Amino acid sequence: MTTRRSGLRERKKQATREALRAAALRLALEHGPDNVRVDDIAQAAGVSPRTYNNYFSSREEAIVAAVTAERESRVAAAVAARAGARLADDVVDAVVEQYTDPGDPDRDVLLLITTAPALRTAFLDTAAAIGRPLADAIDNRLGGTDPYTARVLAASVAAAVRVALERWLQPAAASPAAGGLVVPAGSLPDLLRSALAPLVPALDAAEERLRRGERR
Repeated sequence: MTTRRSGLRERKKQATREALRAAALRLALEHGPDNVRVDDIAQAAGVSPRTYNNYFSSREEAIVAAVTAERESRVAAAVAARAGARLADDVVDAVVEQYTDPGDPDRDVLLLITTAPALRTAFLDTAAAIGRPLADAIDNRLGGTDPYTARVLAASVAAAVRVALERWLQPAAASPAAGGLVVPAGSLPDLLRSALAPLVPALDAAEERLRRGERR
């Protein structure tokens, strides 16, 4: 019975989180992000502002969460599910796959994020969320013997992802027509693979240490 109640509580929390981020994005698209208040989002989702603050710390965080929802857990789950011949390949492929999903995001949403500096910053900050769940996935792949290695590798992956996203969302060339517009530049899959490439030797070395330990 306790387990059932706990499961129901978690489902209700997830439903509330989804309602808040959906309301935040809808209102931002309809009225512009600067014209959306936390109270407006809470009311649209049918909860109190106090409840809102239990889930998100700002309107920008809620709006961006509608685009990046659960991405960090999906990256970690993809690494865990692959369990292929090479950890480095699995990590890189999982990141590229989850960050270039055909459903993420549509043109209007991308324009919203790239034209609002606060939203753009919040979007870039989401890369850090990859760290903890990915560290757990890497640690499991490495046999759970060295938590420091997994955490450092995962944090490095998160940093590399942010670098790729910063390159992708960079200011357009200065011109009267540009007006400070920020536009996606280059291929995001290619940028992600290039940013992650320096980490491949470290991922390989960690995996090789595990193999050497198993052969002893």
